[in-house]
Amino acid sequence: MAAESKAYRPSMRDRVRALVALTAAGAGSVALPGTARAADAAGPGTAATAATAGDTLSVGAGETYVVGTTTALGALTLAEGGTLAAPDGYGLTLTVDGVETGSVLTATLAPSTTIAPGTYTGDIVLTVAEQNPAAFAGVTFALRQALYVAADGVVAAKSATSALVGGTVTDTAAQGVSVTSTGEAFDGFYVAEGASYAVTDTVIGCTGNGRCDFVGDGAALVGTGSGTRLVLDGVTVSNKGVERSGLVAADGANVVVKNSAVQCLNGVLPSDYVFAGGANMLVVPWRLGISGNVRATNLLGTGTRATYINSTIASETWGAFSTDSVSGAQATAVNCTISNLGDEGYGSFADGDVTERILGCTLDVGTYATVIGASDSTVYYGDSTTEDVAQLNTDLELGLGEDELAALPVRSTTVTSRQFGVMWHGAGTLHITGGTILTTAATTFLDKAVRATITVDGSEGAALDPGNGVILQVMETDNPGSNDGVYTEPVDDPVKDDTWDVTAAHDSDSSAAFTDIALTGDFYNAMRTGRNMVLGFTGSRVTGVLSASESRHAVDTITSAEYAQLGHVTNTAQPVVNNGVVVTLDGGSQWTVTGTSYLSRLTLSADSAVTAPAGSAVSMTVDGEPAAIEPGGDYSGAITIGVG
Repeated sequence: MAAESKAYRPSMRDRVRALVALTAAGAGSVALPGTARAADAAGPGTAATAATAGDTLSVGAGETYVVGTTTALGALTLAEGGTLAAPDGYGLTLTVDGVETGSVLTATLAPSTTIAPGTYTGDIVLTVAEQNPAAFAGVTFALRQALYVAADGVVAAKSATSALVGGTVTDTAAQGVSVTSTGEAFDGFYVAEGASYAVTDTVIGCTGNGRCDFVGDGAALVGTGSGTRLVLDGVTVSNKGVERSGLVAADGANVVVKNSAVQCLNGVLPSDYVFAGGANMLVVPWRLGISGNVRATNLLGTGTRATYINSTIASETWGAFSTDSVSGAQATAVNCTISNLGDEGYGSFADGDVTERILGCTLDVGTYATVIGASDSTVYYGDSTTEDVAQLNTDLELGLGEDELAALPVRSTTVTSRQFGVMWHGAGTLHITGGTILTTAATTFLDKAVRATITVDGSEGAALDPGNGVILQVMETDNPGSNDGVYTEPVDDPVKDDTWDVTAAHDSDSSAAFTDIALTGDFYNAMRTGRNMVLGFTGSRVTGVLSASESRHAVDTITSAEYAQLGHVTNTAQPVVNNGVVVTLDGGSQWTVTGTSYLSRLTLSADSAVTAPAGSAVSMTVDGEPAAIEPGGDYSGAITIGVG
């Protein structure tokens, strides 16, 4: 049932009395405030013999006490071996002085919680609420939350509202509220079933492990379901715990976040946890080259939209701005700061059929600015221009007013990465425009044996600055394929595939097109099997090596212990085998060759040129025969370009 619009609250006891009346239906008979009640039938093999005295409840070892309805207490003692339970189909939440606490998962990978033994004193509420089941990958989780909102408003029967402190809560909005959780797997706000809800000026802090961020079990806020709209403005989330995400958007919801901050820190894994995938993935797979056990945000499902405006998103490691298992989704950040607070992690992850826009943002990341993890992903780095933001306001139904739009400054995107820029382990497209600056300690673009499509327009100042001098690395994947796998560096020479045309551009190739930009750095194709690196330069200058190569890691084998070695390779330029390098210089472009480069095709417009650094000369052979590099020339075969 939906509660009437109401403001919470002068006193905890008044709140509990109101909630008891709202939730009594279906949850057992109503207990008077300050008393507790055992269910009439506790079930076989259990005991319902706990004594109650006024505001005190004690449950002894070996006893099971079924709390029949929401109950207020002054003291609770639960002995080791004792159990507090709710009736079938209901969940139990404990708050002390407005703080959700005491809840622990019944086992490491269990989908539900129980109350931990201990002595609790203060303003205690035991809330009996209808379970909120959420299924993923064959596991159904029993979610609990401070506030459940459906299309008709607040559903009190599914809410533990004693965890809402201060402010005002109505059927359409919550303002000035705080939610604090020190128990496990408890959500702040769960907005679903086509609801439209706003949360403003609210603080949420959750410490303790969550369970599954694919359904938001343990998240501060969840917006899920087709037609659901969740708007946050001035919300601060500070979480710490395994899978204790800040915000999850799922299954067709439209989530809009403004002027807010989400920060999530790693928790401590259970000592018996062994990596498992799907619903039991509590940590990032090491074969991604990073570690961590919490994502700050996650976007899931079909047609889901999540837009962050003038906000900060931070994870300790793993990931800050994530999408996973999506189709037709849109993830957008405008004028945001996206960061990893530790030495590892990614800023954003694009997985599946998602359009991801990072406009006017500042990224300060540990390992990757962005990971492109599946085909059909398209990522944009650019400026937050007035025209683009206005168009997004319409297309994504953001609901920004004219004053809000006018107050957003036009900014460029800047990326600082302590390792790589963008990494592909699934096919996808990256567009860079405006004044975007990518500064990386290692390679700018890292393509692991998939179709990577890159366009960079430098006409408005976009620039790339790779600290290791490599702009694009195409290589065989070093992902061992499973979490207990081992990557072993090949030692044999690649075998020529006579059916593979190294001089042509194929749909499956890795390609990069650069316009109106000056580049300093190398481009290597170290693939052993058939995949060409197709490079196009228009009105641009590039200084470096463009070549087929052999890549080598610093170690011959990589296990989970050496995960930080993934992606880090050195290159030795060598003739093309199956790894064609197809280069086109157009629109007055100039390539200044800084080292021996092996190509399979070179095409120049009449106004483009290949040159050497000052004091050197450039030379070319094609199939072993000397050849002049002529304006307008088109050369194919075994091409070697050297300087001397």
